[in-house]
Amino acid sequence: MMQLLVTGATGFVGKTLCSALRRQSFPVKAIGRAGTIRADALGDQVASIDGQTDWSLILDGINAVIHLAARVHVMREQLADPLAAYRETNVEGTLNLARQAAKAGVKRFVFISSIKVNGEQTLPGKPFTAYDVPAPEDAYGISKFEAEQGLLALARETGMDVVVIRPPLVYGPGVKGNFASMMKLVKSGIPLPLGAIHNQRSLVAIDNLVNLIVTCIDHPAAANQVFLVSDGEDLSTSDLLRRLAKAAGVSSRLMPVSARWLEMGLRMCGKRLIAQRLLGSLQVDISKTRELLGWVPPISVDEGLKRCFSTKG
Repeated sequence: MMQLLVTGATGFVGKTLCSALRRQSFPVKAIGRAGTIRADALGDQVASIDGQTDWSLILDGINAVIHLAARVHVMREQLADPLAAYRETNVEGTLNLARQAAKAGVKRFVFISSIKVNGEQTLPGKPFTAYDVPAPEDAYGISKFEAEQGLLALARETGMDVVVIRPPLVYGPGVKGNFASMMKLVKSGIPLPLGAIHNQRSLVAIDNLVNLIVTCIDHPAAANQVFLVSDGEDLSTSDLLRRLAKAAGVSSRLMPVSARWLEMGLRMCGKRLIAQRLLGSLQVDISKTRELLGWVPPISVDEGLKRCFSTKG
């Protein structure tokens, strides 16, 4: 069986992915933020992931790499030059690992990118597709796009297969950030002025994302392709909150306030990005993923939301 290297193994997606791989009896060498999670008696470590990291010992015997590790998106970036910081890890670190992987004879490199490579929002009924011209707007999205470009060029040069997956917001047990805050507000029973939002957003349950990653490890049709991923059902913010409430077993308490007034209020408070996420649309079309890989999201949105509340991360 293929021996796998997973970077970012202590992260939100990495922990679930490593558990899924081990259940399927894949030998996994897992690299996390604090060093290596011991797996199959392998204890190699890397101090950081950048353009200088030496992966030679860690890559010995590896057939495929799943690269999750990244400098993640920060809502309130404080650095004077955030793009340089993102590039150090997300571009230089990724390409350094990939070059050493190709030299070591690794057959496939699966890179977890971001829907931010496509852009920040979509017009209603016009979802992003895997064939769109990329249009990243922030430093994080730009760094992920540059990494993708470098990886695909490396694939052409070396013959190592590269697979790129661009997820939208990922949710599941142990999720943090804005989604966790939304869950807490729903459970609290506090009335929310979000009952009349008619946007459309694509999400992906962590179990669906992990299932696609595992599919891409050795699927012949995945080689050197870019895939978008979602649950296959888009939700408005209002619908998401109602279904979160149902999953939590509480009553939904939403007040129908005009989206226009909400946007004005949030922008006046300096919450432009929050307004964009709550009120704007971001849809993805996964038809290429379905057709090329024969992939279907294994769990529904409602099941994914239910799992958020049934297990602690």
